[in-house]
Amino acid sequence: MIKDILVFSLSSNTDLTNKVCDLLGIERSEAEVLHFADGECLATSKVDVRGKKVYIIQSTCSPVNDRIMELLIFIDGVKRANCREITLIIPYYGYARQDRIAHMNEPISARMVADLFSNAGVKRVLTMELHTPQIQGFFSVPLDNLTPTSIFAKYLLNKFKTLNYSLNDVAIVAPDHGAMYRARDLSNAIPNSSIVIIDKRRPRPNVAEITNVIGDIQDKVCIMIDDIIDTGGTILAGAKCLKERGAKEVYICVSHALFSHNALDKFENADFVNEVVVTDTIEHPEFFTSKKVKVVSISEMIADVIKSHESHEKIKDKYTRFH
Repeated sequence: MIKDILVFSLSSNTDLTNKVCDLLGIERSEAEVLHFADGECLATSKVDVRGKKVYIIQSTCSPVNDRIMELLIFIDGVKRANCREITLIIPYYGYARQDRIAHMNEPISARMVADLFSNAGVKRVLTMELHTPQIQGFFSVPLDNLTPTSIFAKYLLNKFKTLNYSLNDVAIVAPDHGAMYRARDLSNAIPNSSIVIIDKRRPRPNVAEITNVIGDIQDKVCIMIDDIIDTGGTILAGAKCLKERGAKEVYICVSHALFSHNALDKFENADFVNEVVVTDTIEHPEFFTSKKVKVVSISEMIADVIKSHESHEKIKDKYTRFH
């Protein structure tokens, strides 16, 4: 039974939070976020949190620094109001791509942001498809990193069944070597599918040069899977290459749809991409009218994890990726 918990949304995931609360059978707790002319913000609870377990759902997407400060200020407020404990749910974790020192004098910003949340008083953290697994170790509090693989697989299996496609003709494509484990997991969830890897190099950020495609894609229904679409240039180059080299159809599955600048227009105009399947870790109202983008929700997954926390049960293995 869900009781004595409060689930808040700040500014980035209101619709997702409403869905989670509907599944839990509770009302979303009201928070107020104010932004002042000088750039400061104030985030407060409008309900009494004393003695309550607090869940805060907030992706640290654009504007990233504002989202982070909203969270830190809100956490400080509810902690000072004597809430029982705080669980932070970050569907999309900003700064995740700054997870290592690639050049001299660079910071490890993903670790620094994790320290901010850990030191603010959060008891546990829930994330969705971190950019790299090692980020889990940046937090000094327990962290559950979930994967939407089962959601993507369910959607695709239903779609291919409707289209009467044979799963033997499905190829799961890793757009680079780093996405190989995501491709493997999705392939395991789609019986009889094969795995293909795109070999590429990055001469500079957001630019990729494809050197080879490893695996059979001739007349295959290709599903590219990755964690992030930012400007879209890299994954679109891979999709175009697959189509030019004989792929029958190309689908793209991505956890976090940043869609910076005019990325959505690029996908809408890409006739070599059949569909882009994304989750609602980041909310874009324009997706509702998009012809190419299909949004699948992670709300049931988050609700299940909250229920498991409250009943002290083990989180379902189907939602968690172990390395």
